[in-house]
Amino acid sequence: MLRRRLWLLFILFCWSLCWTIWPVQAQNPRCIRGVWLTKNDFPILRDRPRLVAVLNDLQRLNFNTLYPVVWNSGYVSFPSTTAKNLGIQPFVLRGIQDYDILAELTQQAHCRHLLVIPWFEFGFMVPETSELALAHPEWLTQAIDGQTTRLTAAGEVAWMNPFHPQVQEFLTNIVLEVLRQYPVDGVQFDDHLSLPVEFGYDDYTRALYEQETQKPVPDNPRDPDWMRWRADKLTAFVQTLRQRVKQAFPKAIFSLSPTTLPTAYQTFLQDWPQWVALGLVDEVIVQVYRYNLSSFVQQLMQPEILQAQAKVPTAVGVLTGLRTNPVPIELVDAKVAAALQAGLGVSFFSLETLWQRGPEPRDRRQNTILFHFRQPLPRRLFSQACPRI
Repeated sequence: MLRRRLWLLFILFCWSLCWTIWPVQAQNPRCIRGVWLTKNDFPILRDRPRLVAVLNDLQRLNFNTLYPVVWNSGYVSFPSTTAKNLGIQPFVLRGIQDYDILAELTQQAHCRHLLVIPWFEFGFMVPETSELALAHPEWLTQAIDGQTTRLTAAGEVAWMNPFHPQVQEFLTNIVLEVLRQYPVDGVQFDDHLSLPVEFGYDDYTRALYEQETQKPVPDNPRDPDWMRWRADKLTAFVQTLRQRVKQAFPKAIFSLSPTTLPTAYQTFLQDWPQWVALGLVDEVIVQVYRYNLSSFVQQLMQPEILQAQAKVPTAVGVLTGLRTNPVPIELVDAKVAAALQAGLGVSFFSLETLWQRGPEPRDRRQNTILFHFRQPLPRRLFSQACPRI
């Protein structure tokens, strides 16, 4: 009986110690509490009252970072001289009250201590029927059989050649445009800053490979040397892109949200652990989109995540649901708890399903998140005052 009481006292002591230490852990300035704002969230972003209401909720729930999409489906969501000069975008998205959406979002977010890191979601990906692809077919790459499209979660898309200098300059220009035009806190790319392993058989890439290696391009797209050459070329571009960003905007956060290994390298030639090792990224949010908790937890202990965690602020992407596949809040809750227990930050995909489209009531989903984000954790303080609405 005495042993049992001592054991219970020990458990209570450990529990109280955890709660004593928790506020200290929660103040870790490297911790990311983010959410992606997708194309599906534009009805909210385009209406100022709805935008303000959502940002108020995110502030109350102690979020600290927003990742709004600005490059999607071959179009940008801000006034772009680059797009205008190429003649690829005859429209400019504006708010219902006739405002610049990204400017309004940034101003409103900053006064609530929320960082804004524009997300270039499509990377090198572009719909084959987009004006950009039709205007510049020479920018597209292909598979060995001449196939130019690939079926993805975003539909059937083409891929711009990451090694073509004009493609590289285009992407670099729209990135620098965002940083010049808006007081945002950085830029983010994800698993589409890559090249599907079956692509790279366009004339430009073939000639470049043969010139540099003095060997013919292998017919097998998974030939180890051919894969490594293309992956290294991607790394070299990321290095150049980061240099261009940092030269003009030294404090800008260069954020990356890759998928897990081995998929990142074996399927998309994205050697993101090497990018981290080379110091090319300032934060990493790994997309651990699993519908099974044990699989999710297993990924948190992978060597590449632990190595990233030792070098830069590191988080995991937690799927809150898709329109056709909502995620119960109990699973979201368990994933967030596991990530925080592992010393990782969290970013939710996406705002649309965070609490608006969940299977449970809005208040229940919000309160579950607030339980984990009980204290404010600003990554950077801002002095801007909120404008009157």
